[in-house]
Amino acid sequence: MSYYNPSEIASIFADASKAKAQTPFIKFALMAIMGGIFIALGGLLTVIVAGGMPDVATHNIGLVKFTAGALFPVGLIMVSIAGADLFTSDCAGMVLSTMQQKTTIKQLIRVWILAYLFNFIGAQLVAYFMAHKTGIITPAPYADYLTLLASSKLKYPFATVFLKGIGANALVCLGTWMGYAGKDVVGKALGIWVPVMLFVTLGYEHSIANMFFIPAAIYNGADISWCQFVFDNLIPATIGNIVGGAIFIGMIFGYIYNKK
Repeated sequence: MSYYNPSEIASIFADASKAKAQTPFIKFALMAIMGGIFIALGGLLTVIVAGGMPDVATHNIGLVKFTAGALFPVGLIMVSIAGADLFTSDCAGMVLSTMQQKTTIKQLIRVWILAYLFNFIGAQLVAYFMAHKTGIITPAPYADYLTLLASSKLKYPFATVFLKGIGANALVCLGTWMGYAGKDVVGKALGIWVPVMLFVTLGYEHSIANMFFIPAAIYNGADISWCQFVFDNLIPATIGNIVGGAIFIGMIFGYIYNKK
């Protein structure tokens, strides 16, 4: 199976990010909404399957975590192959393109802000309408699993969530990077799957995924406030995601493989 080498990936990834930066506002907003929807659907899948294994969880919680990790990557695979946009992968991609002087700092900031906001909208569409209003997550054991998952994300101090955010997006951006190595759909999907499976199984914090998990629990009646969600998880996870994607993948790989 043939694939692109790392220096070719750096160029392809940067060119794709340049194209996003030049996309008209309405089209980019729709791409980002779809990105939020796809990630949320991956999250919903993990709730239904991993949450439907309470007996397994009492004896082997690691197997349940791995099941969630094995399923969640379908969201990023859909984002990548369908051509949607995701803030967390933009953390690396826009840095790569800016280091190669294909985009500007102003374009980088614009893409990050718009992707983040419209990813949030897409995630809420799934969390409220497709998960809560359909009743899919209402009965046990799914409601119990979702509430426990969301609550567990709020119990850590800022620094811990920040570090978990670094781990999550370093792996997500590595998954995007490895996805660009593939020359066919199977190769792209496999390249994305491995690092994303790893971050979910390890329990790291991904801001866009949490835009689904925690609000879905809130809509479902969990004793969690929006302030708790924003200040105890979303802010530190987002900052960590930026560091993990921009520095550990974007800057480091950009420096190593920048032809200039």
